[in-house]
Amino acid sequence: MDVTLHLAQDPEADALLGRSPLAALIGMLLDQQIPMEWAFKGPATIARRMGTDDLDAHEVVAFEPETFASLLSEKPAVHRYPGSMAKRIQQLCQYLVEHYDGDAEAVWRGVGDGRELLRRLEDLPGFGKQKAQIFLALLGKQLGVRPAGWQEAAGSYGEPESFRSVADITGPDSLARVRAHKQEAKAAARAAKAGGKPAT
Repeated sequence: MDVTLHLAQDPEADALLGRSPLAALIGMLLDQQIPMEWAFKGPATIARRMGTDDLDAHEVVAFEPETFASLLSEKPAVHRYPGSMAKRIQQLCQYLVEHYDGDAEAVWRGVGDGRELLRRLEDLPGFGKQKAQIFLALLGKQLGVRPAGWQEAAGSYGEPESFRSVADITGPDSLARVRAHKQEAKAAARAAKAGGKPAT
């Protein structure tokens, strides 16, 4: 895997995401409750603080949990909740070591069916259905991983140019469109929630 991604809007961070399947998975794991670019810049920050140019699941697992959490907590912190995310990253890497010998790309390498790939992604620690579908869409749209039925398995995130998620971010313009879509969705959810409240 060696492609050009623009998820972090940072050349160094995006280069790592494009060549490291593990970095891409960790970026996706971090992508909650913080801006998308911040999340996908995280893997490069972690690698730099580990003193390496790449990320290795075995090396991440080898860290004492407290030590690894401190790497994420250094300012600027990798995430709003660095301690809990450090634990999740180590759980993800432990799973990859146990099931794929630490080879993140093996999660999708050679998988011929979109539903099977979605199941594999959903099995990853920290990946619910939505996160798995978004990553599946990213694999299909930008990383050339397109098993039969991948778009259907990815749901609405697999639709061409839907601008619903990071799967559609290829530069600043598409980032702005995805962010606008997310804000509209949040506003709609808030309005629906407010409308469902009983009058006082």
